Formats: sequence, structure tokens, C-alpha cells
Amino acid sequence: MASKPAAVFTGFTPECLQFLRDLAANNERAWFLANKPVYERAVLAPLRLLLAEVIAALAAREIPLTGDPAKAIFRIHRDVRFSHDKLPYKTHAGAVLTRDGSKSMLGLLYLHIAPEGCFLASGFYHPEREQLAALREAIYTEPQRFAAMQAELAGAKLALGTEESLTRLPRGFEEATDPAVIAALKLKSLVVRRDLATAALAGRKLIDQIIAFAEAAQPLLQFGWSALSVLDPTDLKRQR
Repeated sequence: MASKPAAVFTGFTPECLQFLRDLAANNERAWFLANKPVYERAVLAPLRLLLAEVIAALAAREIPLTGDPAKAIFRIHRDVRFSHDKLPYKTHAGAVLTRDGSKSMLGLLYLHIAPEGCFLASGFYHPEREQLAALREAIYTEPQRFAAMQAELAGAKLALGTEESLTRLPRGFEEATDPAVIAALKLKSLVVRRDLATAALAGRKLIDQIIAFAEAAQPLLQFGWSALSVLDPTDLKRQR
């Protein structure tokens, strides 16, 4: 008896974003439970298939990002313990790949799917204090290598995001004079991002777009991983 062909990613159907829109309008447990089969069919199932193919493609290109196709996906349930917003569910889908496959490891590739906008991101998001200090030290003491990294990113039409930035230089780096170094030292995260058109979700070309972005963001990840190599390996994960 012939074995059943392995499932492949063929794209997300319009039902994916429609489910997320409907969830935003009906963010309550009873509605979610009644519509959970739609979530599993239209969001989870294709996302797992996509991740499986992306992980295999990254490995084939020796790009050090990996994960488990199921565990790499963030839970749709929100952690409302310390939030004023008690809505129980996220209204987007997200997944992350890292060097060791765990969500907490620094240096990531992130996929965000939402009706209001989809995007890819890569880098070092909200590192802990000692981790951020190590990243800043590398920027400060190796400005030429940092500039070369930024030039590679610029060649791929990527730039470090400036959404979260200090108004003043952090303590210990007040002597910095290079404008690009000063701007980077003020950042709380070192992340690049590329928007995805909604139409990109509908087919297999999404795999190629993710791989191309992952390759383009490698200079940032390699710079950051090198900077963090001075830390104890146990300090390379974000605290939960």
C-alpha cells in the first residue's frame, strides 16, 4: 500500500485573517471554543506546515535558526495576570525561530500574521540589562564592524528600528561621538523588520520571502551573537 504523501504548505486561505477579525470582534471564551476548529484548520495547520518547510530550508542554507513547527508558534491565549486588558485571546498569530529552537533564546526570526498588517522581524528584542549592555559595548568598541554590519543591512533595504529609544546616552557610553553609534546605543532593542503584503500569505512564495529576509538579517544576528559571546551561556536567554 502506497504511503500517504507528506502535506506541504500551499498558503493561507482568506479564512485565516477572517478568523482573526472575527476573534477581535468576539474576544471571549465561549466564542473561541465554538470556533476553535476554524482556528486549528485555517491558522494553526498551515502555519505549522509553513514553519516545517522554512526550518528545512534554513538548515539547507546553513542559516542557524531552527525550532519545532508546533512549539515555535506563540499561544493564542493572552497572559492577563498583570494586564489591565483582560481580553483572553490575541488577535494575531506569531511564531519565532532561534539558534536553539527555544522562544527565549536571544537572536530571533519572527513571523507576525494579523488583519491589520503582517511582517517579519529579526534581531534582539528587549534583551535583559546585562545582555543589552554587552550589545552596546560591541557597538561602542567596534564601530567599524558595526558600521559594516549596518551597510550590509542597508544593502538589503533593512535598518535598525528606532521605535523604542532612550532620549539620552546610557550610562558609561557618554563619550560616544559618531552619530550612528549614538543612535544605536540609545536603542532598547536591535531589530530589523520587513512588512509582508497580505497577498503574500496565499502561496508558497511566502517561504522564499521568509528565507530571503532571514539571509538579509544575518549580519545583525551574527554581530549580536558575537557581542553576547562574552556572557555566560546561561545568560543568553530572556527571563520569562
